[in-house]
Amino acid sequence: MTFPFKRESESGLIIVSIEIDGKYELKMVLDTGATNTTIDSNALYLLGYDLKDNIGTVEIETANGIIETEVFEVSSFSSLGLLKNKFQIQVYDFLAHGIFSDYNGLLGLDFLEGTKFCIDMDLNTISLS
Repeated sequence: MTFPFKRESESGLIIVSIEIDGKYELKMVLDTGATNTTIDSNALYLLGYDLKDNIGTVEIETANGIIETEVFEVSSFSSLGLLKNKFQIQVYDFLAHGIFSDYNGLLGLDFLEGTKFCIDMDLNTISLS
């Protein structure tokens, strides 16, 4: 399966659409340097999730140091033709920490685990098998 992606003109970021619970579509940055998928807590709240319903917290290392994130399990999470049920995502309050972005988070390698994929930067496509 091959899927086109949009690249942000200034930064070159790879932008993909994701869907949560089969009904909420968001834009995220595909980050092959991120171990885990992380979403802005404000986006999750707007989707109707109660932010006190996390299943735990974890510390992760970022380019700016170690931060603590909450972990949530969503019923379903899909992107690029892949569907993960009961998928755990990390949640972080971007705005409270001075992160202003047009995107709702990072799609990490945990989502692509067990999948062979190729990113073609010339054709702006991602192939999965």
